Order: sequence, then structure tokens, then C-alpha cells
Amino acid sequence: MDAGDVLLYDTTLRDGTQGEQINFSAEEKLRIAQRLDDVGFHYIEGGWPGSNPKDIRFFELAGDVTFKHARLTAFGSTRRPDKRVETCPNLTALLMAETPVVTIFGKTWDLHLDILKISVDDNLAMIHDSIEYLKKKGKEVIYDAEHFFDGYKHHPKYACKVIEVALAAGADTVVLCDTNGGTLPHEVTAIIGEVSALFPSRNLGIHAHNDGGLGVANTLAAVLAGVKMVHGTINGYGERCGNADLISVIANLQLKMNRSCLPEASIRQLTNLSHYISDIANIPPLNSRPFVGRSAFAHKGGVHVAAISKNPAAYEHILPEWVGNTQRVLVSELAGKSNIEYKAREMGIDLGHDSTISRKIVQEIKRMEAQGYQFEAAEGSLSVLLKKATGKFKEPFRLESFQVINAKIKENPPVSQATIKISVGDEEELTAAEGNGPVNALDNALRKALTKFYPRIREMHLVDFKVRILEGSEGTAAKVRVLLDSRDEDEIWSTVGVSANIIEASWNALVDSIQYKLSKDEMKVR
Repeated sequence: MDAGDVLLYDTTLRDGTQGEQINFSAEEKLRIAQRLDDVGFHYIEGGWPGSNPKDIRFFELAGDVTFKHARLTAFGSTRRPDKRVETCPNLTALLMAETPVVTIFGKTWDLHLDILKISVDDNLAMIHDSIEYLKKKGKEVIYDAEHFFDGYKHHPKYACKVIEVALAAGADTVVLCDTNGGTLPHEVTAIIGEVSALFPSRNLGIHAHNDGGLGVANTLAAVLAGVKMVHGTINGYGERCGNADLISVIANLQLKMNRSCLPEASIRQLTNLSHYISDIANIPPLNSRPFVGRSAFAHKGGVHVAAISKNPAAYEHILPEWVGNTQRVLVSELAGKSNIEYKAREMGIDLGHDSTISRKIVQEIKRMEAQGYQFEAAEGSLSVLLKKATGKFKEPFRLESFQVINAKIKENPPVSQATIKISVGDEEELTAAEGNGPVNALDNALRKALTKFYPRIREMHLVDFKVRILEGSEGTAAKVRVLLDSRDEDEIWSTVGVSANIIEASWNALVDSIQYKLSKDEMKVR
């Protein structure tokens, strides 16, 4: 390890699971551990084997896996105050996990000693005995000095005494924890500077929580102050407001601070890694997440788009592909001509050389978004709109009429029936269909009517349906926006419809969805 390198210690599988809605099975934890190992993480904290059967199961599964890069770590507490190290169940469980590394935490803030009703000397003895015992068992020992920064601010001599005892007992690394997440970056810098002066040439780490929104900032400040190991979780998952987000920590360290922590190829996997963990956690990815979020390199204002078309550095702090992300341009009421031309090129739509077409499209989008449309989340509808603006779009069908009836009989599930009449060229088609709701019935009837003329309609189906009330003050008469997600074997696309009538809004989104499908299939044939 070079002097400028930083060791990455991931605690997604332990501290991350303390966040709300995060719950991994033992098998899922193993998948995540293997993915982190593939990327090149140095330490992976698998869990607390003394706390629950699931973590015991994880370490049993992990025992049959060879990790190429990472050192698997078991987490637990020091010995209990009334137990000897040889008979303490905490330490016994840690040893049974059979990991090369053990991380134990102990109290550093004397406030907690009052809560636990143990003396300052007893606490020091618990820390010393536990580390010394684990070292004799051949383990690499990482000591988490819990509540270190709060403890240091209230009683610096005792907080430093804890560090002294841990190091004297043989701890390989002492991690300074901002457990309550309330420390500020300048405090982190100053305190670590003072600790480093007392314990020169010692390996220190940082474990920062995000309660003040500063988990990443405090971690970076600690590295600048000299720590060699950083703790955190993927996507910042964790208790309360979470832990320092290792995705942002890694990207900033490597791309901004020239501090190596992962191979360059792994940095390009950060977006994929973030989404992979989100999928297993069953938590939607945060669009605004720095570096890897869908919106991280998304541009909406016309001035911005005009600038990035010439030079992305005008509004992007790094190239998105460095972290495996992509640049996106959004179209909305804030759009300018540059946005429209950019999106048309992206979609393979030729607007020609007449700039008045782009301007007309901008005005039409602004008019429609004033009514409640939203094209940022409905690029299928945007594609149809752009194609119509060129004058080359041929309407595949016309609506003559439709009717939807909802029926509820006794305790039976409600049933919806839709009747629809459309025209395709000179032919009319009248058909009906049922569904488990009015939109489903309407979709079934429309596709039933169109399949005769466009057989490839069978390939598509709806995958999501969202409704949003736009004007709450109007009560049940308010306008609604309907967003539909549709898919075929090639892609997923989104369309939008707006009306004071939810059925009509759904119809508008449904028509756009089918028009998009037929239009893209026609372009394939060409």
C-alpha cells in the first residue's frame, strides 16, 4: 500500500442494515459481499455474529467462499464487565465466525459509562483484555472508538486514554467514530490533528454518520488530516440519517483528491454498484444521489444545454462515464431550442435545418406543461410529439368513441368493461373487452381493436400506472396526470396524459404509448 492510498472498509452488511426498510437475508448478504470483493474493497464487515442467527448463517456461508481482494470482518463488542475473555459469549461468537479480521467497539465517551453503570477503569480493562485476547488468537483487530468525537469534546484526556489502551493492547487500527453524526469538518480536522500528535505513526480510521448531512465531508476531512482507513456504506444506508456514503467518498478521493482506493476500472462500476445494492435492498435508487444518480448529470435549463453541447465541463464537474453514469438532457417548460435539438438527435429524429420547428416545439411543450403535462418522465410522449412536429408522422388510428362501465356486485371483485370504436384508414372497428379496472379494460379493448391492423401490438404490455392530483384545491374536480410505463422485448418507455377526467387522462397516455410502439417499429422496418 502506497503512502497516499486509503483503505476502504464497507459496513453495508452490518451498520447499513440498521437503516429503516433495509433487511438482507444471509444469502443476499453473501451476494453483496462477493460484489464488493469483485470491485476491490479492502474490508467487508459481514455482521455481528453474537447478535442474531442470520449473521451466524452468513459467516457459515462465507466460510465456503474465497475472497480475492477483501478481508472479511466480524463485528462485536468488548467483553462484558462481569465476564472473563475466555468465557464471554461476545468474544466466543466473534471467534466462531472464523474471519481473519475482528472489529470490536468500546465506549469512549464517559457519558455512556454512567448509562451502563461501569467505572472508567473497568471500561479500559474491558477494552484492553478483549483486544489482547483476540490478538493472541491470531486476529487482525480493528478497534472502533464509539462516540470518540463527542467524548473528546467533553473529556479529551479520557478519550485519548481509551486510544492509548487500545493501541497498547495491540489494536492494528483504531477507528475514530462520530457515532451521533453531529461533528463538523473543521472539528474533525482539529481533533484528528491533536490525536495524531499524541500517537504518531499509528493507523487511524474514520467512521462518520450523516446526522448533520456531513458524513462524506467529515470522512474526506479525516483523510486530509491523515487517517488511512475510511468506514461507510454503499448509498449511505444506515441508522437514522445513515452513514457516510462510500460511493461519494470513493469518487471524491480518487477523482478529486488523487488518493487511490480502488482500481480505475472499479471506479467506472460505481453507478452499477450503487444500483445493484439498491435492487437487493428493494429501495428505489435516489435520482439526486451524487455521481451515480439518474439526475447527477441531467440538464434541464436551455442555457445549460446550449453550453454542454459545446463543452460538458461548463456544467459537469466530471465526465459521467468516469463513474459509469451518462449525461441526460431533460425537456420541460424550462427547455430552450438547444434541449429540443439535443433530444431529437438522441432519439434519432431529424428536425431538419429550419430552426422555427424547434421553436414551435418549445412553445408547444411550455403550453402543455402549463396544463400539467410533464415530459421529463415521459420520453415516449416526447418522441411522439417531436415526430408529429416534423409533419412526417402518420396517425395510425382515430378514436370515434369509447365507453367504460364499472360494476360491483355484492362481495365479488369489481369488473370494468370498455367498448371502443376506432377508424384505421377507411375501416371502422368496434370491439369490447373486460379488465380488472377501467384503464386495464380500455387498454385491452384498444389493443384488441388494433391487433387486426397492427399485429405487433401483441408484443407490448403495460408495466406501471401512476396517477397524481395536480390541483388539490379543486378536490375531486382537480386535474390528474397519468404516467404509463409500457414495454416490449426491446425497451421500456413512458407516456403521459392530463385531464380533469382520469379515464381521459389514461386514454391520452395510452394512445401515446401505442403510437410510440408503432412509430419505432416502422423506423425498424425502414
